[in-house]
Amino acid sequence: MRRAACSNGRSAASETCCVWFDVLDDIQQNLFDGGECGEEVHESLRLTFHDAIAFSPLFPYRPGKIWRWWRRKVFLRSVGNAIYNTSTDGSIMAHTDIELEDHANNGVDEIIDHQRQFPLKHNVSFGDFIQFAGAVGVSNCPGSPRLEFLAGRANTSQPAPSGLVPEPFDSADKIIARFADAGFAPNEIVDLLASHTVAAQDHVDESLKGTPFDSTPGVFDTQFFIETLLKGTAFPGNGSNSGEVESPLAGEFRLQSDFELARDPRTACEWQSFVNNQNLMATNFRAAMSKMAILGQSRADLTDCSEVIPTPKPVSDSPSLPAGKTPADIEAACSSAPFPPLTAAPGPATSVAPVPPS
Repeated sequence: MRRAACSNGRSAASETCCVWFDVLDDIQQNLFDGGECGEEVHESLRLTFHDAIAFSPLFPYRPGKIWRWWRRKVFLRSVGNAIYNTSTDGSIMAHTDIELEDHANNGVDEIIDHQRQFPLKHNVSFGDFIQFAGAVGVSNCPGSPRLEFLAGRANTSQPAPSGLVPEPFDSADKIIARFADAGFAPNEIVDLLASHTVAAQDHVDESLKGTPFDSTPGVFDTQFFIETLLKGTAFPGNGSNSGEVESPLAGEFRLQSDFELARDPRTACEWQSFVNNQNLMATNFRAAMSKMAILGQSRADLTDCSEVIPTPKPVSDSPSLPAGKTPADIEAACSSAPFPPLTAAPGPATSVAPVPPS
């Protein structure tokens, strides 16, 4: 089959994909600081989730209704006038005046402000761009899988309803129910949470911006799944915040939701399975991201432009307990399999530095 000629001597299976090479060059240089796995990558990956998960098949797609998720009840209720039931459509970027009023979207305004210029410049849809930026960004992190990218989402949307994005203080029951409503099994929640291996918090404790969730936030490795199972000993800041529990390492932040899902019987074994299995974690993350990236869309209507996504470098280090920790510090929660043996990293007790702002 003849390939389409794209810029700078590159080619693609579909001419539709050529523009994405230009977007790639632009964002690697001007959004991701020359291809780094840093703060803008973390926030871009977060935005893919926030644009996608505000979706429910319980929403009828018809004019004249807005539906709202009531946090104390698992049901939906008509409260106004609009058209809903699409996802990964860029609505979070198109309707910031509405969607950013949702508490769960606190802080995503910063990455939206940084990103918006690129889809406007290259004349691509907000929904496509958000998923593309997440896939390109995480490819800068060693150990990441090469994510699928499908292009062709319409650049029209209505604001998503409030209350569908899970919060760090939500219980495991509530998170699992929300994901089930969107079509995800408990193990797929864990698969998506592999994103937290290259993540940090800015807004649960705003006095500690850039506090990572594991000791290697620039590498897509399994340390997050190890370190979330260590006994918490202290807060990195001045005390507990809503959605925060004690962390095991100085400078590391632990979300209440991660703590609960790591220990819940519905998710604990999938969590533990990633501890010493980089390939399994990467494979499952890719599959879950492919599913999430087309929520509310029809795969048949989209064009596979995955060939534009760069191939990530492999991870170089083996999984280990942080220096200063022993197997006795592990709170294993999977009843059907023993916790895998790990050795501790050498040296003084591990302390985690914040992720520097871009």
